[in-house]
Amino acid sequence: MRIVLVGPPGAGKGTQAAFLAKNLAIPHISTGDLFRANISQQTELGKLAKSYMDKGDLVPDEVTIAMAKDRMEQPDAENGFLLDGFPRNVSQAEALDEMLSTEGMKLDAVLDLEVPEDEVVKRIAGRRICRNDSAHVFHVSYKAPKQEGVCDVCGGELYQRDDDSEETVRTRLEVYHTQTEPIIDYYKAQGLVVTIPALGKVEEVTARSMEALAREDA
Repeated sequence: MRIVLVGPPGAGKGTQAAFLAKNLAIPHISTGDLFRANISQQTELGKLAKSYMDKGDLVPDEVTIAMAKDRMEQPDAENGFLLDGFPRNVSQAEALDEMLSTEGMKLDAVLDLEVPEDEVVKRIAGRRICRNDSAHVFHVSYKAPKQEGVCDVCGGELYQRDDDSEETVRTRLEVYHTQTEPIIDYYKAQGLVVTIPALGKVEEVTARSMEALAREDA
């Protein structure tokens, strides 16, 4: 299957993408991984992307599209893929359609993970990271440390990252509504969108997604 995963920041896209890709035996292709791989391998696209990032500029759509195209042409993506973070806007969605059409392919489904805005803010703004090890992550509501501000694992200081503050989260949501949300309407017009309520345990959301995909594939 060829699937696009969309949803606001904090909807759990990365977590769901990993589970779904494993269950469906297709590669999980995330924009973040694409950029990191191209930059670390110093590909021409990676060097180009880095030149924009170093100046604090947004990487142009055509560079992101070229990276995605290159990744989707790898042998492991022959029988499908799950895209996470791409397309990010309507022009990227149109480019993806054109790219697939050239190969005689099309998308099977667009999974829209739906989470209320207040829940998104609560999820992200409540995160606390250990200064000693960023893999030690806690949450003031969902996974509170035994002692406030202290990591259960190593005793390090817990802090809130600048980009996890409520103000920053609301700004990120605004960007999502303006830039990315329009692709949902774009794909709705093609009858591809499947809305998945993304509240609840990770495995419950995965089960809902798999059931919805089975219906789409039927």
